[in-house]
Amino acid sequence: MATYKFISWNVNGIRAVDKKEALKWVDEHDIHLLGVQETKSMKEQIPKTIFEKEFKTMMASASAIKGRSGTALFTDLETTFECNCPTVDILDEGRINEVHFTLGDKNIAFFNVYFPNGQSKEERLVYKMEFYDRFLEHCESLKKQGKSIIVCGDVNTAHKEIDLARPKANEQTSGFLPMERDWITKFLNLGYIDTLRHVIGDEPHKYSWWSYRANARENNVGWRIDYFYVSEDLKDNVKDAYIMSDIFGSDHCPIGLEMEF
Repeated sequence: MATYKFISWNVNGIRAVDKKEALKWVDEHDIHLLGVQETKSMKEQIPKTIFEKEFKTMMASASAIKGRSGTALFTDLETTFECNCPTVDILDEGRINEVHFTLGDKNIAFFNVYFPNGQSKEERLVYKMEFYDRFLEHCESLKKQGKSIIVCGDVNTAHKEIDLARPKANEQTSGFLPMERDWITKFLNLGYIDTLRHVIGDEPHKYSWWSYRANARENNVGWRIDYFYVSEDLKDNVKDAYIMSDIFGSDHCPIGLEMEF
């Protein structure tokens, strides 16, 4: 069996990350697929200097409003399908890269997603929940077609109290509202695995995002809002899942998933 490494990172501006040389570490890792979110860039604006490694495929999705959201996916895997998923990202906000490939006997649909944030106003929270539902419907449709599912990205919700440092203080905050958390529970109950919890169980203090305020990262006052999910049929293929909290350059840190096929 071969091991495949997948990495996900909300970079909070890929051009800013390039200026910090904060993606150079990619050259030192044997990564088969890298998904980045919140690039805030058109495809042609993504710097060629972010790392030296040349991936076979690079696809990007940009927001119709320049300087917002945006996703990019880099891979050496042989893809059979590439799409920016307009049936889910209906406002054309550059939120999804979808690619299909085969590993072992599995036909995989892989998603790199920057899910909406619901904090700015009520309308955005409504849109976030609608986006969640459209995404789940799309994944379920692909499963019925015989696809296995891998999802990475910034989900913009902490699932359980263990997934943020101050749950009581954030009970009325989008990102930890009951409706948002219930959607993740529904998603998992329909046959998807939270790979980090699958690997480490209920180990606390594992976060992937920290506010820039009040030395939150230094004090590890964070949230786990970045995830790798896999469909249940891939459960036994999961070798490792982890948070790369020693890598800086964004208010998020990268997360990783290793699988064997």
